[in-house]
Amino acid sequence: MLDTIIAQATPIGKSGVGVIRMSGEKSLEIAKQVFLCKNFVSKPNYMYLGKIDIGQELSDLGFCVYFKAPHSYTGEDVIEFQCHGGMLVAEKIINKCVEKGARRALAGEFSKRAFLNGKMSLDQAEGVIDTINAETENQLKASSNLTKGNLFKEVNKMQESLTDVLSEVEVNLDYPEHDIEYETKENILTKLNKILIDVENLLITSSTGLKIKNGINIAIVGKTNVGKSSLLNALLNYEQAIVTDIEGTTRDIVTGSIEYKGFIFNFFDTAGIRQTKDEIENIGILKARELLQSSDIVLLVLDSSKELNNQDKENLELIKNKKSIVVLNKCDLPSKINFNGDCVKISAKQNLFTEELKEKIYNLSFGTQNIANQIILTNSRHIEILKEVKELLNNLQNTIFDVPLDCVSLDIKTVWEKLGEITGNTANESIIDKIFSKFCLGK
Repeated sequence: MLDTIIAQATPIGKSGVGVIRMSGEKSLEIAKQVFLCKNFVSKPNYMYLGKIDIGQELSDLGFCVYFKAPHSYTGEDVIEFQCHGGMLVAEKIINKCVEKGARRALAGEFSKRAFLNGKMSLDQAEGVIDTINAETENQLKASSNLTKGNLFKEVNKMQESLTDVLSEVEVNLDYPEHDIEYETKENILTKLNKILIDVENLLITSSTGLKIKNGINIAIVGKTNVGKSSLLNALLNYEQAIVTDIEGTTRDIVTGSIEYKGFIFNFFDTAGIRQTKDEIENIGILKARELLQSSDIVLLVLDSSKELNNQDKENLELIKNKKSIVVLNKCDLPSKINFNGDCVKISAKQNLFTEELKEKIYNLSFGTQNIANQIILTNSRHIEILKEVKELLNNLQNTIFDVPLDCVSLDIKTVWEKLGEITGNTANESIIDKIFSKFCLGK
């Protein structure tokens, strides 16, 4: 029998209402000892008003709801108290319940019990934590797809296909006298190829998924005094970077993020790229060059009020093989630049046309891609497992005609088990513990 656990489900601090969750076989018994209400007949899914004993002859007026197993979040008997928000009241209620036989829950223990009791799969549980941590609309859409079980269904479908393949293999192993091994392997190959295509289609979404989760990294580069720091401030709509007329003001990376159309844009203002004997400035320039290579998109800023010089031309060469946008800054001044390529004209100082630049960045990142109502991989654990599945399937396809059927059977079982790590039906205890340790208390 598992212990009865208790924790505050709402953030600790002052608020209008605090929610305390208790789960386990003794939940109702403990609730009857601390919740004082003459009409409390413990009818499931009803909210009762009464006094909650907090000790030392004190009580708090609040509500109590009983969720009877298995119809609860954890699949166990669950009690939820709604009390006045505040650190002291909630803490005293928890202490009182601990006195009566409960214990304080570990981080994520409620969700872990929900998983162990079959209320959710491991990937759905990860969707719960992603929902809690979501900061943009697209992050919320991606986590919602997980919590709805869309990935779970897709993985289950693959495992069912593998089970069918295994059945075919086992029949041939049981009746070797029919001698149709080659034909069997041809059929297996066709079915494995379909599963491989499904895996690859999921992996294709991971590039967008990681951008949804982590944001698009955008390096702002160019020579000194072209307005890189002013551009950063204009994009963020607040003063993040120091702006002066002195060359080499920016020496280290200055960062800032915004949300645009449900995505996070992470901007990195860099040191002006030029030749200098200043040792510290050179370190900043080296960082700028490294960031230029590692970023998703590069904004190369040129000063449209001046003619292109050798440094500008060198910088244009640096971004040739990168996803990039040329930004002609200082469009509020008379233009002297001779640049015929695709570009965006702005005035960072006057904050002119920065919205057009954001739209250009968005289109370069995603084009017309529609991410609504589709599975998009945002979880690095899921991505790595599917990459391993892809490799296993490729190896299996390449060797299927060189090994006996019993070896093929073992390889297929390995793929089936690897897929099960996503949903949790083959995940080991250490993986499960690691995932739920990332949850907050009370969830």
